[in-house]
Amino acid sequence: MGSITTEQQVVSLIKKGGSVTETEVEKLYNALKALPSPDFLIGSWGGGGFDTGHPGYAGLVEARWAGKDFRSVDDVDPIMVLDEKENRVWNEEWGHASLREMMFRGVASTAMIYDIKPIFDHFRYVNEDLVMGAMDCPKLFPKELGTFYFYLTNRRDT
Repeated sequence: MGSITTEQQVVSLIKKGGSVTETEVEKLYNALKALPSPDFLIGSWGGGGFDTGHPGYAGLVEARWAGKDFRSVDDVDPIMVLDEKENRVWNEEWGHASLREMMFRGVASTAMIYDIKPIFDHFRYVNEDLVMGAMDCPKLFPKELGTFYFYLTNRRDT
């Protein structure tokens, strides 16, 4: 029997749900590969977070975060939420975003740059239908609060 891969560990952590330490999530994130290109994200993606106690997690749960929609590398709705009728809608308060390749923790991968918020979401590849993200926003959350980690699941069949 072979050992479990980092990618399999991420999938298991998502399925398990519940609270997890930031150290555990960070270790997995840092071991993942870069996305093949920014175009990889084009489409509609559902979203979920890792509950490490970071306030970003609670904020997105409260907002009923439903993921991100990438129409092109220069046209992204970074915060899709569920309205009172359970429809996915764009949350205008967060504006739009664009995708670029950026270096983060020694890996050049795709980052999403918000147009009106000081936020960079850095993505790593898990599999064709799952990516992991790290929200880098030191102007919104002090460094001592750590990093908010999340994941996106491709909605291509919905």
